[in-house]
Parts: sequence; C-alpha cells; structure tokens
Amino acid sequence: MKRCIVTFTLGTALACGVFAPATNSQVPSGRDVVKPEVYASMEPAGRGGSFQIAVVMNIRPGFHVNAREKSEEYLIATDLKAQPPTGFTAGEVVYPKGKLETFTFSKKPLNVYQGKVVLLLPVNVLATAPLGEQHIPLKLRYQACNNEFCLPPATIPLEATVNIAASSTNAKPAHAEVFVNR
Repeated sequence: MKRCIVTFTLGTALACGVFAPATNSQVPSGRDVVKPEVYASMEPAGRGGSFQIAVVMNIRPGFHVNAREKSEEYLIATDLKAQPPTGFTAGEVVYPKGKLETFTFSKKPLNVYQGKVVLLLPVNVLATAPLGEQHIPLKLRYQACNNEFCLPPATIPLEATVNIAASSTNAKPAHAEVFVNR
C-alpha cells in the first residue's frame, strides 16, 4: 500500500521538495534517523562547581537536520532545552556552526547538520544541590530531511545523569573523547 508523507506546513514542504510515495517500511521516523547520546563532563561533579552536558546527535547518512541558525524563517531549527532540577542552573546551549549545503529541492544553500554533531550545555551545581545520582531532563527537537522528503519534526526526551559530590575538589573529568577540544 502506498501513501504520501504529510508535512505540517507549506514552508516545510517547499524546503523539502517533492514528496515521493513510499511504503511505511521504507520511511523511517525522525527518532530512527537521529540517535542522540548524552554525556556529562564530570563524574562526579561537585557542589559549587560546574560541568557540561553534551548531546551527541548521530545523524543517519543521507539525512540532515536544520542547524540552529536556520537559513529560512519557515525551517525548523535544532533546539535543545534543559529542565534543571532544584540545585542546578543551566546556561545557554552552545550549538556548532552548520554547513551550507545545496539540495535539489532548494535554489539556495541551506544551513544544516549532518553526520555527528555535538551540542553543549553548561551547568552550574549550587552549594545546595542534592548529593548522589541526579537526573537533568532534556528535550531535543529537530526535523530530519533527505533529498526527497522531510519527516515530521521530532521531540525526544533525554536525561543527563550525574553524581554530585560534596565539594568541587572531588570532581573528576569524564568522557574526554567527547569533551576534549570543545
């Protein structure tokens, strides 16, 4: 059985070009196209200190998502939101620069992310933060597209887990493979 993919706005349809009929088994969901991983830069982090949360977006080959700085007003930008619990404050997310790419459906290049992308969120640990394992809820929103169609926007709930020690002198760097040179 064949069907056409439905988009949310005319702007999205224009940005993504002509929609090709496809069977349900051939069209992935946005959740299947982007596989996020979450890391904390300290383990443990200490009261009175700070750390970073990295959300690594692994984007399936052949697909892209719009960068945070979108090329056109109607495009859906990548967005990361934190809901820090009591004892934590979050700073502004640091988004990488996108790459201008030309696609068959667009006359002008679009600012997109492809491959592996790292979003960084600075977090302060207040002196009153609870000790032990803590969870920081996150929401990642994006829209994945390829050269033929765009998938509906996806919002994925994520969670950063970090242990909190009594003092920042107890903090130890973690996940150097993600945080070194960032």
